[in-house]
Amino acid sequence: MTKKVKGYKGLPMEGPVARWYTKITYNNYDDFRAQASRLAGMTAKESRILEIAPGPGYLSIELARLGYQVTGLDISKSFVEIAQRKAAEAGCRVDFRQGDAAHMPLPDDSFDLIVFLEAFHIIPHHVNAIF
Repeated sequence: MTKKVKGYKGLPMEGPVARWYTKITYNNYDDFRAQASRLAGMTAKESRILEIAPGPGYLSIELARLGYQVTGLDISKSFVEIAQRKAAEAGCRVDFRQGDAAHMPLPDDSFDLIVFLEAFHIIPHHVNAIF
């Protein structure tokens, strides 16, 4: 029998912790906008982009504003709910889903670009997430 491995080894990014993180990272919103601009300079407009661990979804939202088809995959139910709400408030269409990047719940070859910026160091089986 295979032992189930927890997807994240730190504090659970749920509830109050997710709301706190959402507030503090909003202070860096200009950074998310700049990162989206840099990615746009390297990616064709019709590209499908997957952001792994988008948290509150700020980068995904900015990419959607630039016209990309964006999916955000986060292990945290709270972050998925927050990101969906933030995207709706921004008037953007982003497909935020709950799931574990180490066991990708999406078909192979679904995306032209995968963005994985903030959480790579905390995923115990990160090699599975990239292959």
